[in-house]
Amino acid sequence: MERTKPQSTLRFFRFNAFSVQNGKNHLGLSSGRCFELEIEKSREIGFCFGVRHAIQMLERAAAEHGGIETLGAVVHNPVVIEGLARKGVRVINSPEEAKGKVVAISSHGVGPEVVERLQARGLQVVDATCPRVRNAQRAAAKLAAAGFYVIVFGDASHPEVKGVLGWAKGKGKACADIQSLPDSREIGQLLGVLSQTTQSQASFADFAAAITTARLPQLKELRLINTLCLATKRRQAAAVQLTRKHGLIIVVGGRTSANTRRLVEACAVAGAQTHLVETAADIQPQWLKDIRSVGVTAGTSTPDQAIDDVIARLQELSTGARLGHQTCD
Repeated sequence: MERTKPQSTLRFFRFNAFSVQNGKNHLGLSSGRCFELEIEKSREIGFCFGVRHAIQMLERAAAEHGGIETLGAVVHNPVVIEGLARKGVRVINSPEEAKGKVVAISSHGVGPEVVERLQARGLQVVDATCPRVRNAQRAAAKLAAAGFYVIVFGDASHPEVKGVLGWAKGKGKACADIQSLPDSREIGQLLGVLSQTTQSQASFADFAAAITTARLPQLKELRLINTLCLATKRRQAAAVQLTRKHGLIIVVGGRTSANTRRLVEACAVAGAQTHLVETAADIQPQWLKDIRSVGVTAGTSTPDQAIDDVIARLQELSTGARLGHQTCD
């Protein structure tokens, strides 16, 4: 069972806002009537256990060693990276760039050949790989050792996917659709399929079904392994629930974060007006025009403070929509 930090209870924030009749207030809102803005925070939001644990590991290591380096960003969130930099965590892109004696592996993990390169340089390794990602790595290694060709459903350029494929020892490929599958001669008769942990359940199910239809007749054995992150799945489901109640959804997280982008996609597909923000400063006042309620969710790499800042900014904008001391009747 995946461990996550206890989630806060459902929270609603209500604020009376006033718009000028036949005109616009200083925020540009012009509905011409009083309304009550409701802000709802998702039940499943922010850091998962794996991310929180990785950040704590890096903070402890930096304090103990007077600073460390991390091979790639520990998570894809600029707010987190900036905060860690202030505590002595420096990002490098390859083992050869290391200047200190301690290097951390990010939550996305790496392939075994990267670990060997770190050790060959005499570096102390702090392994902050997410437990869910490590499970995917083990699954890939086990499949490859048993003679299976490994397909990872996901983004070939993502560090997690590159790392998982590394454990397949060259007997695998990342695919986002069945059109990019290798031909039957390369795959052989044994095929194992797993997923990048942050993909959506629906997308992986569709991909698995398509492979089964297209390739099963040519295979002796097909193994499908569910390597999806439970925390990501829960956040996506909770975000979709928000779209059923609110006209506007704000997703808080890094623009390069895969799990955050999945949240944006899920909310947009559900039909909600959806905006991705990295910080509260990204919120545009015009988004609130004719909006009576807002849902707020966030990716698994988004810190609590960033979420609180976004809610505070929405509160500020809603109360700022009032004219002088006039209030709603």
